[in-house]
Amino acid sequence: MADQLQDVIQRWRKAVVEDGLRPEDHELFQNAGLVYINQGDTTQLLDFIQDEKNQGIVESMGCGLLASLVAEALKKKKSSSTCQAIITHLAETCSPMELMLIFLGQVDDLHPDLIADTIVLMAPHLQTVLLRLGEEKAPWVGLALAALQKQVSRLPVPYTKEQEVEDAYGLCRCCSALARFMEPFVEEVKRRDNSEDGGTASDNQLKTELLKFCMGSLREPLLQAQLDQAIDIHKQSPLWHFATDILATLPAIQEPLPGLLFYKALKKREESGLLTDSTEAQESRACLAYMLFVQFIAIESFPAVFSPVFVLQCNMEYIDLLLSRKKESFLLKGLELYTKSLERVEDNSLPVELLDLKSFYSVPQHLVQILTVCPILHLRERGFKVLQLFIDKLGPEAKHKFFRCMIKTSCHAGVEGYIIKNIKNQIELSLKPGHENEWFMGIQVLPLLRLVLCFPRGPETDLLNSMDRVMESLNLLRYLLMRDMDWQQTSSIWPELFKIKEDYLKMLRVCLALSRAYYAGQVKNMREDKKIQAQEAREARGALVQTMTVKNKVSDMTPEMHYQVLQCALVTFDLMESLVIRIEEISEEKVKTGTAV
Repeated sequence: MADQLQDVIQRWRKAVVEDGLRPEDHELFQNAGLVYINQGDTTQLLDFIQDEKNQGIVESMGCGLLASLVAEALKKKKSSSTCQAIITHLAETCSPMELMLIFLGQVDDLHPDLIADTIVLMAPHLQTVLLRLGEEKAPWVGLALAALQKQVSRLPVPYTKEQEVEDAYGLCRCCSALARFMEPFVEEVKRRDNSEDGGTASDNQLKTELLKFCMGSLREPLLQAQLDQAIDIHKQSPLWHFATDILATLPAIQEPLPGLLFYKALKKREESGLLTDSTEAQESRACLAYMLFVQFIAIESFPAVFSPVFVLQCNMEYIDLLLSRKKESFLLKGLELYTKSLERVEDNSLPVELLDLKSFYSVPQHLVQILTVCPILHLRERGFKVLQLFIDKLGPEAKHKFFRCMIKTSCHAGVEGYIIKNIKNQIELSLKPGHENEWFMGIQVLPLLRLVLCFPRGPETDLLNSMDRVMESLNLLRYLLMRDMDWQQTSSIWPELFKIKEDYLKMLRVCLALSRAYYAGQVKNMREDKKIQAQEAREARGALVQTMTVKNKVSDMTPEMHYQVLQCALVTFDLMESLVIRIEEISEEKVKTGTAV
């Protein structure tokens, strides 16, 4: 048998020289190699592959063994290292074009359990083959990066640091392997850019492929990853290092960070498939902005000439995108980017014209959704902080316009109450010497007060659901009446304010009467139901259960909880009424003393 095999090998050596290898020779070579691999005798196969006399055979037919060698190496048996050595030799010997087709086929549609191991195994060999392609490598580099990235995007992203350390699905290992995979191509681009000849068309294509990969990596996995520079573990964090490598690569391939973030890409980018207005591209740039301005990765590469207001204006587009999503990682990054962008802006400086921009309208609307719908407490807390920070940065006229917009559009009593409290604070500040401004102490404040001190639904207003807004409105009205001397000295709006007050309190009394009657009737009905149920329970045990089941089909609340809500409503109405009485007393005192017109 051995003699027959030697005869075949001798014939192959001759056929290689004479260019006479037949299809059956390829099949026979592949079958023989498979026998060695399946039997675990890969050492003998390695000796054959490395034999100088057999290099022509290996170069012509060695590619046929790659798929089996990769599968064997992934089994992590004793023969794994030998299989790796054989793959390395084949990558350095066989036709690079043929190798690329086989390697790309191997990384396509992998089983999820094999993604990480396959990428870590094959990335170095892919790199070897690509470097052999010379000037023809650029499109193949793009294909390889796209294929690898497609598989990596299928892996779950670790969200906590504990998950990242565990790396159960191998994403972190893949990121480290991809970073090493890119290095020689990035260095080649840098070397060519520094040469006297400059870059060729092939160099420009290589830059484009590297840029595509970097922008894709920003979106997946980095946009979903937890990157926190305040945690010491980031020094050993593969995802942190991967993010650092990506942001270091962009300037290295002559892609200025401000150009990627703030300006539309050149037409040639659009032709190459980098659609700058696509959702994917926007997500990539949003992650880039987050890593620059929140985590300060590569911030030293970002010029300091841009004003804080300009940076905020540009970042609002990315903040809008992040806050429009439902995932915690997106919302958290959006809130953090919003906070950091605002912190650099001077208080009371944002001009009113900014509020005409779409993002400056939609971002507060997303904030309202977070404050009122989001079930995650720490996101709601961050949302309140950044909303107040934004209000603090607005100029007087911008505050005035923003308050009007929020009162009209928020459709939530809690948010409206929060805005009304801010209006009161601004009026109070404007009445202090040195802080006067016409928007909160002159005739301009009247449209704002008309919006606040009204009931859009008239007598049908549910005072219990509107409690936050009504209570803050009453506190504001009481404050205005108590400071009437300041108003008379600084403006002539008191007569109009007095009229607004009269109309507001008149409607509030109607609403209070209707709401009190309704909720008092509900309490009375529940008390009567309890008496009836108690009587029925005494007459026939078990009837109570059925009765309560029927009555609670329309609500998740127990009768006890429902009763407590009704009692709370009546207490709230008493509190509102006490404020109304106090406001009336203040008003009457002003009339008697002649301080009110």
